[in-house]
Amino acid sequence: MVELETRELEYFLTVANELHFGRAAVRLSIAQPALSKAIRRIETRLGITLFVRSSRHVELTAAGQALQEHGRHALNAVSAAVRNAQRAGDMQAHLRLVLKPGGDAGLLSPILAEYSHQPDARRVDVMFSGPADRTDFLHDGRADVGLLYAPFDDLAGLTHETLHTEDRVVIVPAGHRLAGYTSVRMSDLADETLPRWKGVPGGDGTGPEVADVVQLLHMIAVSRMIGVLPRSLVDPVPSGLVCIPVTDAPPSRLVLAWNAHDSRPLIAAFVTAALRTRRAHHPPNP
Repeated sequence: MVELETRELEYFLTVANELHFGRAAVRLSIAQPALSKAIRRIETRLGITLFVRSSRHVELTAAGQALQEHGRHALNAVSAAVRNAQRAGDMQAHLRLVLKPGGDAGLLSPILAEYSHQPDARRVDVMFSGPADRTDFLHDGRADVGLLYAPFDDLAGLTHETLHTEDRVVIVPAGHRLAGYTSVRMSDLADETLPRWKGVPGGDGTGPEVADVVQLLHMIAVSRMIGVLPRSLVDPVPSGLVCIPVTDAPPSRLVLAWNAHDSRPLIAAFVTAALRTRRAHHPPNP
């Protein structure tokens, strides 16, 4: 069986990301000739060509693209396995929760309060993510649990429980042509400028790039764009802005998610607290 060491995989992925041996060598803190030799050894051992090289250009082959895609996940899995093993051996390990700022639908405080009553509760470290990288925190082991929004966040490889379902609203300045409407449809927004979310490939909008809801609301307030968000992310509604329900937009679900292979008791205890909080805040209809 042909094997690839994690160190060698890291070398390959760095060159694949940079597409430049000099910059990759600087990032790895090794000499460029040594890095070039390491890549050639990998290609010889695997019997494939990973890069097309010229004096001015480095390009991935089809085989290189495949190794980049699957190798990234493999390296993340190894890192996560090491972190999980270390945390499993540490009985005082904190529980790390990732979410985007304001992305808790008002449930974070009651969940933490409920969790604190668990007999084996740990300290919870709250971590804030960018607009689209919460799943990365969970997959690579930087966080244990996360509050994610479906269908916007990719839940592949994660176990999850829905905590809250809500409609989506369009946010417009008070003087906007839609401000007086009681509801709109997505077709009503066809000619409007929507944001491009930083770090989200192929985002919806053609307008200025924004990194979080605060930036989005500022840009809406100065009439540079409009935005569509889950209702809880704009509660309360800032002065000068108007929120209108979008009747045909798919509902948004706030979910608690964790790695599908993580069965540690501290995860189960936090999930139990979250589900109890869900029942208390959103009891089932009689």
